Amino acid sequence: MTKIGKRLSGIYNNFDRSAEYNVTDAVKILLDAKKTNFDETVELAINLGVDPRHADQMVRGVVTLPNGTGKTVKVAVFARDEKAASAKDAGAEFVGAEDLAEQVQKGEVDFDRCIASPDMMAVVGRLGKVLGPKGLMPNPKLGTVTQDVAAAVKAVKGGEIEFRVEKAGIVHAGVGKISFPLEALAENVNVFINALIKARPTGAKGMFLKKATLTSTMGPGVKLDIKDLSDV
Repeated sequence: MTKIGKRLSGIYNNFDRSAEYNVTDAVKILLDAKKTNFDETVELAINLGVDPRHADQMVRGVVTLPNGTGKTVKVAVFARDEKAASAKDAGAEFVGAEDLAEQVQKGEVDFDRCIASPDMMAVVGRLGKVLGPKGLMPNPKLGTVTQDVAAAVKAVKGGEIEFRVEKAGIVHAGVGKISFPLEALAENVNVFINALIKARPTGAKGMFLKKATLTSTMGPGVKLDIKDLSDV
């Protein structure tokens, strides 16, 4: 059995670990439990009733968190000429074409999101072995292959995040920072849950949301009330 440290042991005494809570109460427990001197990330983990090995049960999408993520997101944009200039003006850290592709091929992937204009996909397509495993390959369905690269950069910088179900049927997402007000964190969680429900694939049968836990980097895991989430 895993031993619990004194700090977490004290926190666990303040709430029922076996109980399920609505989003607002779960966020309050995390905020009350904060003991660290750094701004922890608040994370949501949800078990879904899907088998992502089947194409019709894959869950993937994007959602803009209304209060942002609190995280500094580094963006790379594959574009030329005017589009490259507009991407830089929008705040992209890395902008280029073949030169940027060469950096990526060397393993220099110091960015969190990747965007490309459609005319650059012949170049970006050759980077699949590098970008694919990292979940960074631009995709038109996710809005990361677009003519308006500047708008895409601003969306990412403004709190847009991607989500994708893992092999075990779990979706993980950072939904804010522990420094956020309770209402802001709760709103981000609810918006994410709503986007996830809307992304339910046609092949999903029975209960879609099975289990959900809200936690922070150094905090406890708080179970969420699935019925409450389904009513979002």
